[in-house]
This record gives sequence, structure tokens and C-alpha cells, in this order.
Amino acid sequence: MYEILDDTAAQVILAIESGDSIRRVAQHLHTPYETVRQAVNRLEDAGYVSYDNGLTVVDERVHDAALKLVAASAGVSPPSIEETYVIPQFSDWPFAFTRIDAVYVWTQGGYQVGRDPDDYPLFLAVREQDVDAWETFFEWFDLPTALERQPRDEVDGPLQIVLEPRASLDIEHVEGYPVIPRAETIEYMREDYAQFQSALAMLDRMYEDLDLGVSYRET
Repeated sequence: MYEILDDTAAQVILAIESGDSIRRVAQHLHTPYETVRQAVNRLEDAGYVSYDNGLTVVDERVHDAALKLVAASAGVSPPSIEETYVIPQFSDWPFAFTRIDAVYVWTQGGYQVGRDPDDYPLFLAVREQDVDAWETFFEWFDLPTALERQPRDEVDGPLQIVLEPRASLDIEHVEGYPVIPRAETIEYMREDYAQFQSALAMLDRMYEDLDLGVSYRET
């Protein structure tokens, strides 16, 4: 079993939603298609997943074992920033990237200004009733959580997860990332126009249906 269930295969199992294609799983994991395809072939040969009109994990115990493996791996080797963006998708609860992470997602990674890799919060909008579950989930990965951004000297390691509880979630998807709606993201950006002027101009260029009237030139 453990020869088949390496870190990549475990992440594939955790990313699968019943009926997914290989391409969609690769998009969720932000992993090359061929890497995911090879992992799916190994898992299918071992009987851990089936691929009939989409992927399905055949036994919930396999999912639980995969989660333990990935969490244990994170405990030995702390996840990178890129990996931390993927980890929430291994949970059982809906979420959406919000605040500056919504800007990052909607600009498809184009706006990443002023973020210190040694002091890096990720902002997640979650349902109010799921907050405790999210806190427990991130404990598995040794990632600290809070409802407000914590000062760097109060957090172990460079990463922290800032949870934003909401009564309900309105979720859109961009390149595999769940994210708050674009209109809400733009409203957030306008509240700090000086910081996000370049990102607003970027969005204006990226999406033909927008007419934000924002121009920006690097000085």
C-alpha cells in the first residue's frame, strides 16, 4: 500500500471530488497533468480509485490514510507558500480565498506585491459553523489559525491562516482556486486604492467585460 500511496498519490486522492476528470484534479493541485495521470494510473491499478465517467475514491479509509500521510509529511517538512494554497482543498468544508488572496487569484497570480515570504498570512472566508473544524484541520498541518492577522513574532514559522467567518459563502472558481466573487474583490481593492491601483488596472486589461476606468504606469 505505502509504495503506491506516496505524497503525490495521497494529494490526488484528497483532491478528488466524485466525477472529477484528471485534468480538473491537476488544476486543483496546480500540478502537471502528466504527473497526476501517472498517479491516477497507479491508484487505479491498486484499486484505490475508479475511473468510470469520472474519478471516485473507492473507500473512505483510503481518503483518511491519505490525509494522515500528507499531514505527517507537512510535520516533517513544513509546507511552502504554494503548497499551503492547496492544503485547504483537502478539507471537507467549503471556503473561498478572500482579501489580498482574492486579488492574487483574480489576477491569476499577477498581483503579489508587498508580501513578505517570511511573514505570510493566507486569508480564507469560511462558514461560521465550520470555524472549529478548520482550526482542527490546520492543526494537523502545524499551521496556526486566527480570526485576525497575528504579528510575526507571535506566530511560529512564516505562515498563518486568517479565517474570516461568514453566515454563507458565495464562491467562484479561477484556475482551480475557490475565491470570493470578482465584484466583491474589486470593492475590497477600491477601499485601499493606493495599494491596489496597479491590480485594478491589471484586472481591467484581463477581463473584457470590465470597465474600471483605471490607468497605471510604473514610475
